[in-house]
Amino acid sequence: MLEYSILKPEGILLLTPTGPLRKEDFAGLSALVDGYLANHTNLHGVLVHSESFPGWDSFGSFTAHFRFLREHERKIDRVALVTDSPIAGAAEAMVQLFISAHIKPFRFADYNLALAWLKAPRESMKRPTDPKARDADVASSDDTTVSARFVGIGGD
Repeated sequence: MLEYSILKPEGILLLTPTGPLRKEDFAGLSALVDGYLANHTNLHGVLVHSESFPGWDSFGSFTAHFRFLREHERKIDRVALVTDSPIAGAAEAMVQLFISAHIKPFRFADYNLALAWLKAPRESMKRPTDPKARDADVASSDDTTVSARFVGIGGD
């Protein structure tokens, strides 16, 4: 099961899995998000808050989840994964394959810190104008994140 709501002034989608994810969860979630996006250009952020990942109740719910990601990924700026789950790193890497949003992991207890990051001004999220440049975040062992900018040299 999935609890969801949108902080409307900020445009932040709050997701709290409370049990195995169901196909019906994504139908309701899509209706909520599509209704919001009918009057807004994008969601400024998505906060996923779960002590552990509950999985899906069926293959149909798994495909509904990825259909939701595919249909909405270009309209999401940032994603905060707030969890102590040992699969958080793998989930982050997997989600990065499907969406272009900036994704950042947080410990489960750091809900308020994650929400503050999502609410931060968007200027800090501007992408480089050089088409060969790309941003990367490297997490250190003390839970800080270092941003780096890589610029390709040479031909394509």
